[in-house]
Amino acid sequence: MPRFDLVVECPLFNSFRVQQAAGMFDMAPAEKLREEFHVETPELDEPWTIGAIVGPSGSGKTTVARAAYGERVYAGGNWPADAAVVDQFGDLPMTAITQALTAVGFSSPPSWIKPYAALSNGEQFRCDLARALLCGAQGPGEAMPGDDLVVFDEFTSVVDRAAARIGSAAVSKAIRSGRIDRRMVTVTCHYDVLEWLEPDWVLDMADGRLQRRRLRRPRLEMQVRRCTHAAWSLFKRYHYLSGALSPYAECFLAVWEEEPVAFCAVLNIPGRRGRKRISRIVVRPDYQGIGVGGRMLDAVAEMYRRQQKRMNITTSHPAMIASLRRSPRWKAVGFKPLGNRRTRGTRRPDVGSLGRSIASFEYHHRPDAVADDPPGSLP
Repeated sequence: MPRFDLVVECPLFNSFRVQQAAGMFDMAPAEKLREEFHVETPELDEPWTIGAIVGPSGSGKTTVARAAYGERVYAGGNWPADAAVVDQFGDLPMTAITQALTAVGFSSPPSWIKPYAALSNGEQFRCDLARALLCGAQGPGEAMPGDDLVVFDEFTSVVDRAAARIGSAAVSKAIRSGRIDRRMVTVTCHYDVLEWLEPDWVLDMADGRLQRRRLRRPRLEMQVRRCTHAAWSLFKRYHYLSGALSPYAECFLAVWEEEPVAFCAVLNIPGRRGRKRISRIVVRPDYQGIGVGGRMLDAVAEMYRRQQKRMNITTSHPAMIASLRRSPRWKAVGFKPLGNRRTRGTRRPDVGSLGRSIASFEYHHRPDAVADDPPGSLP
């Protein structure tokens, strides 16, 4: 196990005010400009996936991370103001870029085409995570050490704590599921993300102790309730298609800790008695990446099933298609690689989804899954 005995010193500027400060607080300046750290970290060839270095500000987290991992520490920054986010991943294919952005919980196509500077703090954090995990510590086009490890300094420091917890869970899920083929060490002063990140080991710089553990992530209990059309105003900007909402839609809101996190709208299928379809499903960006949208779909579809009604959904969003394909509750009933061209009553062509691959699914009741894994909760 590597051990690091580090000494950090800075110069003493022996000015009049330095001497005043030293005298006011009865301190010896030379002693305060020297720090020693004596810690251990796991071997790189040990079987771990996620690690964490945590501690108060000034406790030596970054110093230890750079000593232990060197060029693997993510450099960050350098996002041009005159280019879209999706253009900042070097020569990687678009499918790999969108998969990485989705995997870390940034699955809002309208925001993909914006410059980094136009995004919220939470969205910028997800972009940095995706680029670090996809391109490596030095960014696109730069040389990387010959392994799969990325070290992310100041992890969740710039986002609110709800977004920090959800973002931690999203990146942990993405790495452990294999959707992102890297290991990661997070460096943070925030202890509240540890149980959401579920690291295999934690180095606490407050006392220098290394603990090998994997905390169990708490359940995220949502409430799904009916709502008025007015709630759509919180979500429409994040929908990848039109922001319009049918006046005939039945609307539902998912709430976590009294915060609205997801919206779902349902319409009748014309000419098909007892058949419904999901017309809108949107999750706010700070809550993406841990399955909130899928669980809301399950909860709404199950409610209608108990009313003896069938539920369908048609979507062209790659992440939604992949999620529904993995779900035991949804069965694929159609796929059109070139989309639809619809004709309205006037016989004028309506492009609709032409040119976009679309997939259709129908909800199927699973008594065992519903009993063991309530649709309204997230483990």
